[in-house]
Amino acid sequence: MTSIEVQALTKEYGSRRAVDDLTFTVLPGRVTGFLGPNGAGKSTTLRLVLGLDRPTAGTATVGGRAYPTLSEPLRHVGALLDAQAAHGSRTGRDHLRVLAASNRIPDRRVAEVLEETGLASVARRRVRTYSLGMRQRLGIAAALLGDPEVVLLDEPSNGLDPEGIIWIRGLLRRLAEEGRTVLVSSHLMNETASFADHLVVLGRGRLLADTPVREFIHARVEPRVRVRTTDTTALRAALVRHGHDAVQHEDGHLVVRHARVDDIGRLASEAGVALLELAAEEATLEQAYLDLTAGETEFTAPLQGA
Repeated sequence: MTSIEVQALTKEYGSRRAVDDLTFTVLPGRVTGFLGPNGAGKSTTLRLVLGLDRPTAGTATVGGRAYPTLSEPLRHVGALLDAQAAHGSRTGRDHLRVLAASNRIPDRRVAEVLEETGLASVARRRVRTYSLGMRQRLGIAAALLGDPEVVLLDEPSNGLDPEGIIWIRGLLRRLAEEGRTVLVSSHLMNETASFADHLVVLGRGRLLADTPVREFIHARVEPRVRVRTTDTTALRAALVRHGHDAVQHEDGHLVVRHARVDDIGRLASEAGVALLELAAEEATLEQAYLDLTAGETEFTAPLQGA
């Protein structure tokens, strides 16, 4: 089994501890979202996994081995950390051919990943003429070049248009379904919720959560029901009798906290109150994430209207 194992990982830069005794495992067969505020240590952790930095203490291994010990590493681990890393004077095709040659990857694989990432038609253009989205696709093509068992991507949706975002979602899901280990760092909560099965969340270099997405959301965001009626007074009285607290909004609808749709519907029926609207207010990953990381953000701005 090819997994990413991080054990008691610590990285210090002078007096600053960027990663603090971090332990987690990224398993194959699922997409793991890697989340945290700016300065949380995500990029440093990825660099430690890929051998680009040395840890102060602890270990980071892929399939039980440190990345620098892998021969022909692109065949084992594909990574995108910086979409601007490709040499601007090379064509997209030549950039991939150099990478392929250095890892004894067949040249035909270059054509395959160019096609897969939608770059075949611009493969002979110089990278400096590429848009941000095209550079992002080229970086993903490089990560896929060796058909690796492990894929690490930092902000893969950055610069992609709507079609590209839909494409990357499907790609990530397919990689996981093929049994690969997929770790994706992102600041886009709604986007992460669309593809991730599992979450690893950091704050100030420490592990805050290591859990399935659904469990993460449900543990931190209360269930709420939105309801609108022809007789708000009667409904509120019925809710109070059953121990519910409801908040009325300007347009007249009520929000009932810690409640389920079935319970509120049954209660209204028994009270003889006609309903115009009854729906669960879906908890979001963004709400749960902000709840967890509220005290862990290094750089913040005041909320509008606060």
